[in-house]
Amino acid sequence: MDIHNLAKKLEGLQTVSTIGKTLGISRRTSINYISKLRKNGFAETSYGHNKVRMYKISPAKLIKSGNDGLIETLNKNSKVKLILPYSHRVYGHKIAVEKALVEAVKSRHFRTVLASLGLFAKIKNWHLLHELAVKENAGRKIGALYDAARQVIRVRRMDKRTRNALLKSKTPSRFIIDNFKSEDLVEIQKTWGVYVPFNRADLEVYKE
Repeated sequence: MDIHNLAKKLEGLQTVSTIGKTLGISRRTSINYISKLRKNGFAETSYGHNKVRMYKISPAKLIKSGNDGLIETLNKNSKVKLILPYSHRVYGHKIAVEKALVEAVKSRHFRTVLASLGLFAKIKNWHLLHELAVKENAGRKIGALYDAARQVIRVRRMDKRTRNALLKSKTPSRFIIDNFKSEDLVEIQKTWGVYVPFNRADLEVYKE
C-alpha cells in the first residue's frame, strides 16, 4: 500500500491492535507499517493508560520545529511515560534535564513528579539544579525526591556541597503534592522536612 494512502486510511489516534483490526493484518505487519509511517513523518508516538503506545497518524507530514518541551523530555529520560495532550515545543534553547526536573516538581501532578525521578540519572550539573530549585523554593523537595529515586534506580552521586545547600534552603510548603504523604519513606521525609508523595509500591514501576 502507498505510504500516503496508508496514512489517510489510518488517520487519527491508533494502537498496534486497532491498526491490525482496521486493515485485517497481523501484529507484525502492523508494527512494520508504523515504522514506515514514522520514518516518513506521518506518525508520532505517545503513551496512553497503562503505558500503551499510541500513534498519532496524519496524511499531512507531522513536522516538529523547536526543541522538546517538559513532557517530551520526561518521556525520553524516564521509565514512567506521560500522555502528550499537546506537543509543547521550546524555541531558542533546549530544555536542560535540570530545568525539566524542577518544572516537573512545580507541576504538583502525581505522575509527572513520579516520572521526574528518572531524570536524576541524567543530572550532570548539580550547581544548576540547586540554583533552579532554590529559585522556585523547591530545594528540599528536590533533595527528598533524589533520595527517593536512589531507592529504585542508579543515579549520579550528588556532591556534599549541593546536598548541604539544599538541606539549608527554604521550602514554604512541606507538601510536594497537596495532601500526599508517604507511609514508607519516613526517614527521607524526616531528613528533608517535606512529605514525599510516593510509597514503595509506587516506585516499583522503575523496577519493571
